[in-house]
This record gives sequence, C-alpha cells and structure tokens, in this order.
Amino acid sequence: MGEAAYTIERFEPRRLPLDRVDPPEVEDVRFDTVTLAGLLRETLPRRELILAPIIPVRGLAMLFAGRGTGKTHVGMGISYAIASGATFLRWHAAKPRRVLYVDGEMPQEALQERARSLAAAAPYQPPDESYFTLLPMDRQKLGVSINLAKPEHQTALEQHLDRVEFVVIDNISTLVNGGRENDADSWDAMQAWLLQLRRRGVSVLLIHHAGRGDNARGTSKREDVLDTVIYLKRPEDYDMEEGTRFEVHLTKARGVVGDDAQPFEARLEVIDGVDHWHCNTLRDLELDRVAEMTREGQTVRDIGAELNLSKSKVQRMQAKLRAEGRL
Repeated sequence: MGEAAYTIERFEPRRLPLDRVDPPEVEDVRFDTVTLAGLLRETLPRRELILAPIIPVRGLAMLFAGRGTGKTHVGMGISYAIASGATFLRWHAAKPRRVLYVDGEMPQEALQERARSLAAAAPYQPPDESYFTLLPMDRQKLGVSINLAKPEHQTALEQHLDRVEFVVIDNISTLVNGGRENDADSWDAMQAWLLQLRRRGVSVLLIHHAGRGDNARGTSKREDVLDTVIYLKRPEDYDMEEGTRFEVHLTKARGVVGDDAQPFEARLEVIDGVDHWHCNTLRDLELDRVAEMTREGQTVRDIGAELNLSKSKVQRMQAKLRAEGRL
C-alpha cells in the first residue's frame, strides 16, 4: 500500500487594521462632595413626615405579616389616609398627597370590596380622583406580568408616577422576582431602584410576608436602607372567629421614640359594609389582664408564666394597679 501524502498549511490569524478597532467605552462617573463646614452652612429643608410619626417624606418602609393577618387592609388604610390627609390607626397624614397602589395578588372584586368599606367609613376623602390610583395585577391583559426587579418594568411603572409622592408595592413575593428569596445579591437591582425613587421625592411602602422567628421572609438585606419596618403579629390568644385583629410592632423606626414607638393592638369590625377600627396599647391590655388574673387569685408565678412576664414586672404592675385603686 502506498504512503498517503499530506499537505500541512500554516494558519496565520487575520489582523484587523488598527483604525478598525473600537476602544472600549468608559463610563464617565463623577461624584459630588461637600465639606463638613459647607454642609453646616447650608439651609436644608426640614424633613417632613408623610405619615406621622412613622414614614418620612422620601422615606422607604416595609410592612410584613403572616398570611391573612391584615396586610392589605393596613396598606390600603395607610394609602387612603395619605391621599386624604387624614388618620389611620394611630398615624396621621398632615396633608393629602398622591398615591399609587400596586397590587399583585388580589382579585379586582375583592379589592373593590375593601375599597368600598374603607371609603364608606371615612369622614374625609381625597381632594380629587387623581390622589389615589391603583395598578392591580388582575387588571392587566392576559399574559402580562409585573416584575419590578426588571429595569424595563421599573421604567413602565415610572410612567404612572407623575406627581405621585407615595407608592405601595403589595407584595414583594408577587411583584419582585429577582432570584432566590434568601439571596441578598438578588435584591440589588430593586434596592438601587428604590433609592432612585427616594431621590426623586417618592416614598415607598413594601408589603411582604413574615417568615420564621418574627422576621420578614427572605434576605434581611431588604431592611438595610429602610427608615421604617412594621410587623403585624397575631396575638397569643387570637381566635380565627375574631376576624382581623393583630398587634402592631415597629421593629425599625428612625427617629420614633417614646409612646409613638410602643406596640399596640388593632381590631377591625366591618358593620353594614363599613370599616370600624379599634386600637389599644398592648401595655394597657397587659395591665388589664394582670388585674383580672390577680383578682382571680392566681399567683405572681402563674401570671408571669401565662403572660410571658418576669415576676418582678408582674409585681410592679400589681403595685401600679393598687395605686390606681384597681386592686
């Protein structure tokens, strides 16, 4: 058999002319600074409160709770108060501001029912229809989704922010899909957008689900830039037949101190299609319970175990009750 003949050709890489090589684009980034003395000389406007005392103008807040606790009730109530310049629970809006409520979960019919009972109970109303606008997921065309982790969806939402000062995102689980929920890096795009909204003068309330251990579900990085975090918690003695009843705890609240920072209990009654809210401080409810159990003859140890209080605190509360003539 004869030998096969092979021809080996040398490969020379093709070189592009130098004038055809485009230099990489360099982002022109510049930062502004101010000296401490210069900052002290400036006359800056005092930071107002969009909902006193818990949400400042240009503030970022989050409200979280377990399923069925009353998150949307509270989100809608806060929004209506801000749009009307009125009061909700223990919080007050000094003047009306335009609100956009983005809902990613509820059917329109249920949302309408809640809006009706809320408006029917209010002795006040927004100055005009433009002060309270809703963007429900259930109203979008079939096949349209909302994912506020995407820049294009953020831009689409911004088209509805003309003169809007307060945005509610209800809720993170349905409206923000940027990766695994416990992954801190997946929140980066959303956090950057929230900070941009704040710089534009827009306050934002995020509504989210509770996880384990009285914390919001997922990464704790969400709370880093927030001014306020509100936790709605089921009372220990809650019964499903009671409907909407929860404790309100401020787990983070910049500048909120004293009685304003104290937790309280809120209970909703809907009578003839009209919302009626009742609020009591947990401290007063706890004191009433100690008085009741003391009159029943229960020991300090038993009272403390039942109410999760130390013996010394029970004794101080009993002394207060005696001084007030209640024991």
